[in-house]
Order: sequence, then structure tokens, then C-alpha cells
Amino acid sequence: MLTLILSAVSAAAQTILISLITYKITDRFDLASCLLSFFISFIISFIIIYFLYNNIIFGKIDKLYLLVKAQQPKEIPNTEFQLDEIDAIDRLEDEIKKLAQERNKEAEQNRHLDSYRKEFLGNVSHELKTPIFNIQGYVSTLIDGGINDPSINVEYLKRADKSVDRMIQIIDDLETISQLEIGTLELDLEVYDIAQQVKDIIDALEFQATKQQIKLQLAKKYDKSLLVKADKFRIRQVLVNLITNSIKYGSEKGKTVISLNLFNEQVIVEIKDNGIGIAEKHLPRLFERFYRVDKGRSREQGGTGLGLAIVKHIIEAHGETIDVSSAINEGTTISFTLKRSN
Repeated sequence: MLTLILSAVSAAAQTILISLITYKITDRFDLASCLLSFFISFIISFIIIYFLYNNIIFGKIDKLYLLVKAQQPKEIPNTEFQLDEIDAIDRLEDEIKKLAQERNKEAEQNRHLDSYRKEFLGNVSHELKTPIFNIQGYVSTLIDGGINDPSINVEYLKRADKSVDRMIQIIDDLETISQLEIGTLELDLEVYDIAQQVKDIIDALEFQATKQQIKLQLAKKYDKSLLVKADKFRIRQVLVNLITNSIKYGSEKGKTVISLNLFNEQVIVEIKDNGIGIAEKHLPRLFERFYRVDKGRSREQGGTGLGLAIVKHIIEAHGETIDVSSAINEGTTISFTLKRSN
């Protein structure tokens, strides 16, 4: 608007200048006529410039605004200024700022994904390289004459077989995650008693827990059936993984308590131990593929480093959530939800 006024004043000033030139030539000067000419010239110039400015400049700005707006994700319209006329340039400026913020956010996400991809490929390479090198070493020793030595030939074949099993386990886990991520792995939903399933898993893992001097227990008896609608096989996979982890990283003579609680239409499953705990900085990445809090100890305990990633994907495939809280030397609590069934 200020530009329009200045343009009109400029045009009117030119009229005054013409009047002064006329005065110099003719030696006649009429102040009233000069002022009238100034105001008439100002109004006419303002109207002409306004319509030109509005139709040409604002027309292009509106087209540019629509192009920028089309690049924005759909959102609920802002009704703050619904009754006020918003200047087209200010509106365009706001949209360009929003677009720039979105692009910066996308660039940051892409940088994070690229870093994650490189780290993931490095981890896959490292995890597969270890059993491959082991197999290569055992086979080379046997080829070089060890096959004729009865003190090592069978033992080395057993070790090579164990490394092959580890490779197969890693590949199977990667395949499971990929299927869960792209949705090709269909869940076999059924109604069953989650309390009985937990009891069965505790019985199955009791020997392993006793070796580690860990006590497994339910928070209470759960005499009545607690029905959920879920994939029984996959939820067993989740429970075995979480309880096994609590045994592996539990404190000597410690305990793991599994509790089942009702909340509205959900059952909350909680696995709580008093083990070594996890530092807060590791918690956001705990469910990433191949992420290990203590790499040395994790590999000593076995596993592929994919267990918690699979757990998270299985729970999310059910449309449910999983959460973890922990502190060093205070233990870890992992809880997830399942849909309750009547």
C-alpha cells in the first residue's frame, strides 16, 4: 500500500512540475488550479496504479502462493484471521517460511536416515563377517591336514556348524523384520489366555534362569483367564525375547517379575528386572536393528542383535505400543499393550 501511495504522489508531483514549467514560460501561476491538478492527478494515478498493481503483481503473487501451498502437507486451515483480509505478500512470505522449515526438517531426516543406513550396512557386514571368518578358519585347518587329526576334526566341524546356524539365524531375523516392515507378514490373530502363555514360558525358561541364579515369577496368580486377541506365536516370540534378555543381563540372585494389568480395552504386559540397567542415552535407540548397549557382553551372551527390533515391529504390527524405562544398577522395565478380548 505504501508503494501505491508513493507512486501516486510521484505522478502528482510531476503534474506540479509541469505547472511550474508552464508558469516559467507563460509568467502565469494559479495556486488553486495547481492544487486541484495535484489532487486530481494523485487520485487518477492512484486508481490506475492500484488496478495495474492488483491485477498484474498480485495475480502473479497469488499464483506463486498456490504453487508454494501445493508443496505443503495438508493441514487444518488457520482460522485466526478468518475475518481479516491478509496481505498477499505477507501470506506468501509465511508460506515460504513454512516451506523452508519443512525442507530443512526433511533434509535433517534424510541425513539421519543416510547415517542410519550406513551404520546398518556396517553392522550387517560385521555380524555376518564373524561367523564367516570362523567357518573359513575351521575349514582351512581341516583341509590343511586337520581332517586326519581325531582330536580336532569333529570338534572343528561342530564349531563350523554352529557358525552356520548363527548366520541362518541372522538371515531369518532380517527376513522377519523386512516382512513386518513392508506388511507382507500376516498376523494370525486368535483369542487366547495370555496369563497361561506367560506361565508356560516361565516354565520353559526356568532352567536357564536357575543357571543364571535369576528367579522368574508372576506378579500374582492370575487364576482367571485373561483373554487377548493377538498372534499367539508372535507374542510368544516377544515374551521369550524380553524374558530371556532379563535373564542374560540380570544381577546374580536377582529376579524378573512379569505382571498383567487391565486398562480399558487393553492388557498391559510388564517385564521388570533388577539387573544391571541401561543408561538413559541408550534408551531411544534400544529397538534399532543391531544396536547393542554393551557390544562385548552382548556378543558373549549370543543373539543376533535383532531381537528387540523384531519385538517392536511385532507389537506395532498389532497396532499396539511398547515402552522401556531403565536406570543403571536399578533394573529395566519393558511394557507393551495388547487388545483385550471378552
